[in-house]
Amino acid sequence: MRGNGPPAVARLPRSPGVYRFRDARGRVLYIGRATVLRSRVGSYWSDLRDRGHLAPMVAQVARVEAVICDSVHEAAWLERNLLEASLPPWNRTPGGQESAVYIRMDAGPAHPGLSAAHRVEPVDQVRHFGPYLGGLKVRQAIAGLHRLQPLCHAADHLGGAAGSGLAERGAARDLARARGAVGGDRRALAGALTAILERRPVAVRGAHRQLEQLRDRAAHTLAYEFAARVQSEIVALSWVSCPQRVTTMDAANLTVSGWAGGMLVQFQIRDGRLCRWSQQPCSHFHAIEAVAATPAAWRDFVQRNAELAASLAQE
Repeated sequence: MRGNGPPAVARLPRSPGVYRFRDARGRVLYIGRATVLRSRVGSYWSDLRDRGHLAPMVAQVARVEAVICDSVHEAAWLERNLLEASLPPWNRTPGGQESAVYIRMDAGPAHPGLSAAHRVEPVDQVRHFGPYLGGLKVRQAIAGLHRLQPLCHAADHLGGAAGSGLAERGAARDLARARGAVGGDRRALAGALTAILERRPVAVRGAHRQLEQLRDRAAHTLAYEFAARVQSEIVALSWVSCPQRVTTMDAANLTVSGWAGGMLVQFQIRDGRLCRWSQQPCSHFHAIEAVAATPAAWRDFVQRNAELAASLAQE
């Protein structure tokens, strides 16, 4: 199968997703994630480069399966969930190296602002968003969000640390004023950040546009280091605001199903995490009940992946 690989590779989309290799006996050999499914999977049958240890595995691949994801972040989470549920023989670790992080938003009067948190701890006037993969990306996203909506400068009392003098308190107030925040703005700032972190399309587009304008102005004035910093914040904001439903704080437990071309694809969700993926030949008659029980919010996801499964199963 060297060269272009199995025929299924050409039928893979140029989308983010997760792929799975099976041998002739149907055993799962390997699970991986991709920014572009077709090129990533195809690379196993060209130059493996630093993945030379996978050559014996590639020789055993008899079937390619894949799931289309709505973002690279979603693909990263799905790979992690699947590998934590079951580790195939050619995977070395149960998931990627990124840490799971939440964004903690404190809208209270004393210490408002965003921060990174590794666990959810219920506190009055505090809300958590996520989880997200990658602590660095989360911290960069927080920096960009504070640049746009300076909630961290909207405390009711800008006195700085305990014992600070008049100069320090005055400096804190001046900084808050310069960033466009005063105590009375706290609710509005928290609301604007909530809209972005809830992935509301208009709010997300507006945040990106503002950061891009700031980056471009900085580059125009030759402030290249600052422009690069803002660019990293734009990338990080995309990471935390892109579509991602396979790992949530929702405690839902359900199975979602899609059918197309004689293939039934099912995903099991446990405690808000999509952790199992199966697909098998099935008549439409026997699939109707499972498909009908799938919530509307999941139907597009499972349907397009059922259609992909049917396409990849073609001889």
